[in-house]
Amino acid sequence: MKPDWDKLMAEYADSATALVADVDCTAAGKDLCQKIGVQGYPTIKYGDPDDLADYQGGRSLDDLQKFAKENLVPLCNAANIDLCDDDKKAKLTELMAKSQDELDTIVSEGKAAIEAAEKTFQTILDGLNKTYEEISKAKEAGDKTEEEFNEELAGLRKTYGEADEAKNKAVKAVKDGDYGLAKGVAKHMAAQGKQEL
Repeated sequence: MKPDWDKLMAEYADSATALVADVDCTAAGKDLCQKIGVQGYPTIKYGDPDDLADYQGGRSLDDLQKFAKENLVPLCNAANIDLCDDDKKAKLTELMAKSQDELDTIVSEGKAAIEAAEKTFQTILDGLNKTYEEISKAKEAGDKTEEEFNEELAGLRKTYGEADEAKNKAVKAVKDGDYGLAKGVAKHMAAQGKQEL
């Protein structure tokens, strides 16, 4: 995938409205990757820098180019309110009327909800890993048949899928609410305040 990604970065190198870049999450970019929720490699994120979404599409150059062409456009946000539909404009206008403290509260509550969903998922994952180790040892010791092991493994996979889906649904609900917009509005208003000084 790296050669195709490098080609896509080269195509957008001179763009005034879109950025295609890569970050080394194991070195200097580690803090950024943690901040935006990168958990596996390679991960592709896109959208508003204050509210990035996970890319789930194909990884070929054609797939990446098609997605970039359709999605790497100026976005509706506090700085580009004229690009928003009526509902988003109304929501942004409502958020822009709030104080910095009110915006910070919305962002803090959203962040806490996302962290809680991720913590719950991690707790389930830790339990699944422990159970997997136990059933693997039991199989190796001859205490479980291959069929019993496979049946329990299928149950673990099902539980993992359900937990992952629940986490993703919870995070999406937060991001689809005021959280993402409030983050962008707070950043925009802070930048506006600095410009006015």
